[in-house]
Order: sequence, then C-alpha cells, then structure tokens
Amino acid sequence: MTVQYVRDALPGAGAGDSRNAGIPSPPGTSSAGTSPPGTAPAGTTSPGSASPGSASPGWASPECASPAASSPGSASARTTPGGTTPGGESAPAGPASLAGASLPPRLPAPPLAELAAAETRETHSAVLYLTADRVYKRKKPVNLGFLDFSERRTREAVCLAEVALNRRLAPDVYLGVADLRDGSGEVIDHLVVMRRMPTSRRLSTLVRRGHLLGPVLRSVARALAVFHQRCETSPLIASAGERATLEDLWREGMAGIAAYRGTQLDAAVVDDIGRLALRYLAGRAELLAERTRAGWIRDGHGDLLADDIFCLDDGPRILDCIEFDPRLRFGDVLGDVAFLAMDLERLGAPEEAAEFLEAYREFSGEVHPRSLQHFYVAYRAFVRAKVACIRGGQGDPDAAENARRLLAVAHRHLRAGRVRLVVVGGLPGTGKTTLASRLAEVGDGWVLLRSDIIRQELVGQPPAEAPPQQTAEAAAPPASGAATGFDAQFGVGRYAPEITDATYAEMLRRARAALCRGESVVLDASWSSSSHRDAAATLAADVCADLVELLCVTAPEVAAARIARRMAAGPDASEATVAIHRAMAARADPWPSAAVIRTAVTVAEALQAVQSHLD
Repeated sequence: MTVQYVRDALPGAGAGDSRNAGIPSPPGTSSAGTSPPGTAPAGTTSPGSASPGSASPGWASPECASPAASSPGSASARTTPGGTTPGGESAPAGPASLAGASLPPRLPAPPLAELAAAETRETHSAVLYLTADRVYKRKKPVNLGFLDFSERRTREAVCLAEVALNRRLAPDVYLGVADLRDGSGEVIDHLVVMRRMPTSRRLSTLVRRGHLLGPVLRSVARALAVFHQRCETSPLIASAGERATLEDLWREGMAGIAAYRGTQLDAAVVDDIGRLALRYLAGRAELLAERTRAGWIRDGHGDLLADDIFCLDDGPRILDCIEFDPRLRFGDVLGDVAFLAMDLERLGAPEEAAEFLEAYREFSGEVHPRSLQHFYVAYRAFVRAKVACIRGGQGDPDAAENARRLLAVAHRHLRAGRVRLVVVGGLPGTGKTTLASRLAEVGDGWVLLRSDIIRQELVGQPPAEAPPQQTAEAAAPPASGAATGFDAQFGVGRYAPEITDATYAEMLRRARAALCRGESVVLDASWSSSSHRDAAATLAADVCADLVELLCVTAPEVAAARIARRMAAGPDASEATVAIHRAMAARADPWPSAAVIRTAVTVAEALQAVQSHLD
C-alpha cells in the first residue's frame, strides 16, 4: 500500500484556523451524555443521547488477570468540561478561551417575520430556518440532561462555539452568529448563520441513489486526514484515549440504554455487547497506550454522519461537529472516522465503508489492528442505537427498527473484533501447519507463529552431521514397528526438553506482545505437553483473549505420506520424520479440551470445520 501524507489546505480554507487549541464546551452544558446530536443545515433530525441512568443488568467487567490500565484519577472525570486534571490542567470553560482563534463574526439577523415564513426543520435541540441560500439555526431553550440550553447566554455561547469549531472543516459554510431581536430592538436569542448546501450532494443521498462513491469517499478521507493532522492534542485530550475513560463511556452507554433493554432491544444482545466491549478493553492497555504515544488522540469532530457531509465539485464540506461537550469530540482519530464507516454500513454500503477506512489509512499514515477498527465501529453503532431508542420515545415510528439494526451492527463488529489465541496442534504430518497458515490468511491479519521457525532461531540450523533425513521410500513405518536411530535421538540435542521449553516460552512471549496490541494470534506447534497448553491458557486469560484449541488428527499412513512429500520437496523448517511422529505419539499427553479437526479432507473442508469453533 502506498502511503501519501497529505498536508494540503482544506476546501474553502482561509476563513478560519483549522486548529483548535482547546475549543471548549459552552457554559451550562453537561458531560453526562455519550451520544451527541447530528443536525445538518439541511435539516437532519438526529437526536442526542439521554443522560445515563442505572447500569444494565446481566453484564459486568471481565474477569481478566491483566492489571488496571490507568492510575487513580485517570477516569473520565479528568476530561469533564470545565474541570481540571489531577495535575492541575484546566479544562476550558467557554468560547472566550479560544487560544489563537478569532471569535466568529457577528452578522445581521433576518426579521422575525421572515424567519416565520421560511421553511423549517426541527431537531431535539434546535429549529432550522431554510431560505434560498442561507440556513439559520436557533437553539431551543431546553434542558435535556446531557445539555442545558435554557439560558440565553448559554445558547449564545453554544452558537459561538458551533461556528468556531465547524470552521475547522467548513469555513465557507459557517458564516457567523446573528443576534435575533424583537420589535423594540432587544436581543432575545441567537442564530448560527450557514450557507445552504445542495441537498442533492448530501453523502447519504448519494449512497441511497446508488452513486459511485469511491472518488467522493477518497476525497472525504483525504480531508479528514488533513483535519486530524491539524487537530489539537494535549495531556487533557490524550486522557480521552485511556482505558478507564473508554470503559466509563461504555458503562454510561449501557446505563443510558438500560430503559430499552428487553422492550425495544433484545436484552441478551445488549448484555453481550457490554461484556464484549469491556473484555476487549481489559486486555488492550498496551495498544491504547501506544495510540496515545503516537499522538492519535485528538480534538476531532465527534459526529461524522453521512447526512452532514456534502460532496461538492471542489471538495467535501463536513459539517456539524459536537459543540456542547468537548469530551465527545476528544478521542482516537480512528474512532472519529469509524463513525462515518458505521453510518455507511447502516445505509447499506459496507464495502464502501471498508474502502473509506482504507483510504483514510493511506492518506493519514495511521495504522491499527483490525480489532480496534471493529471496536470503534461497534461503539459508534451502539451510540446511535441509543439515539434511535430516544427518537422512538419521541414518536418516530421507524426508530425501534433502526435501533435494532444498529445494535446488530455493534454486536457483529464486537464479535468480529474479539482477540483470539488459536492453538493449532497435532503430530507431524497431521496438517497442522497447513491449517494454521490458512487460518492466519483468512483471519483478517492474524499473526502466525511457528514453533519450528522459533526453534531454529534459538539454536540455529541443523548441523551438517545430523542424521540424514529419510527418503520417501524409507518414510513408511517399518513392518516390525521398531524404533529407528533418529527415534532414539528424539528428546536430546535440538529436541532436548530445555530447548523445547525455551521454544514454547519464546512463542508465548511473542504471542503476548501481539495479543496486548489487539492482534489475534495462531500458534503452530505440536502442543504434546499439557504444561505448554496450560501456559497458553494462562496467557489467554491474562490478556482477555478467546482461547481456541484445535487438535489435528489423521490416519498414520496419511501422515507418513505427507511427511514423505515434504521431505522430497526440499528443506523445510520442520525436521520431523515418521520416526519422530511415532516417538511424539507415544509421549503426548491427553488433550480433552481441544476440538478434534480431522484433516484427511481438503483444506477448505477443514477450515469449515474450524469455523464453528471460532464463532
């Protein structure tokens, strides 16, 4: 894959600084919610989230042996707007703290009579007035728990923040803030003033109409790569990527959806989502720390929806970021783009969603394990499922079905993103290496570790004076069943117990490093010793990985024929002969916990048999 690092200007650049040095949440807003609204200028009616209530029953933190990822004080309270970090870093408190950025211009407001005659759209927190070339957004004087716009001064601050923040991506769309006055000239409210975008160029419209999306999605990915490169980061913002913060967000989400569990939503699915999400986080402290060290935790957009993206000839206009709670903007850039990937999948374009994420990788130079991508897509789908439940309570007839579909998306991605430790064992010639290699190939980037290769790395290539390999004719077991000379040497030298133990220890050490970084791992070895298998099981428990044990078996004559073919083909990492096969069979410990995979079939048939144990 060719990586192109882009540093170009965004479409319409010049009307404002794209960077945000701590653009705050306005006074009067709350960080309690976990699901922001999406209110596009053309009238998107996406609602925000409800404030969390009681925790959902049926799920809890996973019982993994891994230590806590954060020190005391690193929970989400550190990123609460208007607060301070334990080190004393102040969270921003209002638009006046826009460091280095000018406040949005004040523009004249249309007369009240003109607004009253305009076409209107309404969301849970705003009314939008649509004229020929302008959109005026007026915040509702409501207190929804996760946001409180009841005071005029708060609404003014929110309007200023919305324009300042959104000019990072669409400076030529967000024109300024207007003061709305009554007949006597007194200021009664405030309006966000926007240039009206063509509805036909809305990304969600293009998806529904079956347009070719590749070029426009690459353009969106490129714009977001530029945007994220310029987005602010700081210790306060970086704390949003900590495990404790992410766990709190999931718990708040589960609490917020508890009221719909068992009514609009399947209780078992909701509970399994909570279990899978927390289990993933529990074992991924090192991955999350690496993301923070690499600088991928930024003050981003927070609400990337296809309804809010307009694909114009000179580039996309990406609108409507979160303005009322910075905690909902702070986070991993992958979580930001995962929002749009989730929305594309919801709209029936999963292949295009995957292509968009690949394009973002290309333009940003950002790399990640597939499991983290699944995790963030699932989180965004889960948040939107909660939003849909709220809409159902407000009378939307389609909301319940939409919530169920989104919940299914979240569940599917969390299951796909499970970190697995797949132990593939068996005697020489049983096909374990072939099966393990194919599993790694089809497993979405899984890591393959082979004991034969690791043994060679530890002790070097076989010495020239080693007993010669058997020919194909000599590979069949002797009729008497007597041991050969090589059998007599099995368990000494390169195959001495201490060398074998060191090989397995090194293989598990490497597996631990990959698992902690969110990579699934396939381990190819004989696994004849129960002590080695116990060590693998302990590792899986330590890092909250799903352990899958597979024992490959086949008839002795089939194994002998395979060994003969391998030996005739030339040098190979495996030095096992039929004699070694017999010696290992005599010494192997029982393996009752493994799923038996019979390999005297095609590789495709064996993989199909394995699939049921991976699901």
